[in-house]
Amino acid sequence: MNARVVQPSRGAAWLAEGWRMFRAAPFGWLMLVFTYLMGTMLLSALPLVGPLAMAVLMPALSVGFMSASRAAWRRQSVDLAMLAAGFRERVPSQLVLGAVYGLGFFAAIYGSALADGGTLVRALHRSPDAGDAAGEFPVGLLFSVLLYLPTMMLLWFSPVLVAWHGVSPAKALFYSAVAFWLNLRAFIVYAIGLAVLLFVVAGVLTLLVSLLPERATAATVQSLVFPSALVVLPVLFASYYASYRDVFGVAEAA
Repeated sequence: MNARVVQPSRGAAWLAEGWRMFRAAPFGWLMLVFTYLMGTMLLSALPLVGPLAMAVLMPALSVGFMSASRAAWRRQSVDLAMLAAGFRERVPSQLVLGAVYGLGFFAAIYGSALADGGTLVRALHRSPDAGDAAGEFPVGLLFSVLLYLPTMMLLWFSPVLVAWHGVSPAKALFYSAVAFWLNLRAFIVYAIGLAVLLFVVAGVLTLLVSLLPERATAATVQSLVFPSALVVLPVLFASYYASYRDVFGVAEAA
């Protein structure tokens, strides 16, 4: 696999192309992401087993979203069956990637205790004493993100390299990390663009919440977050495909 070095500005373009792919098939995307979120919430409700299952299945699920993105890029319809695209072939290889993802993800979460004394972990487990050191929460979250970066580099491209190019898991992880590193400047621009997008969405939600009556419940506030996720997540998932097209030189007509 030959990875290209793209211009840093392409990082912002990936998000713009993600939005274009969402607009190409909005209803299909909404159905896909709604199903994904419902499944995620159901699995997360299962102690221990649920989060582990989600971690192991994540690479295969990402292939499903890549398939949907490819269809949207080609102006084709996006349907629910595409979510299972990653489970139709090379499943053992995808599960190997899932194991790597799970190890990296949970190491990042629980490794945050080195910086915040376990505040982030207690908050995620909804421990009653989680609020006792709330001031350390941002420190643990930032440290967790830093610990997660190597896993993100390894898994950014590897699922699709395994599924669409028949690359072995070990080589796919290597190619993904190298491609990510070679285009680090573009990914920094991408991260800045994503931060701006999330800031704007958060600002709009804050404005809407401020317009709600004081008696509005937490459930009412959460009801505004879910529809926002249904729009933001498709753009994010489709931007992965845009980065893959750019970095690996996939030639298709728009």
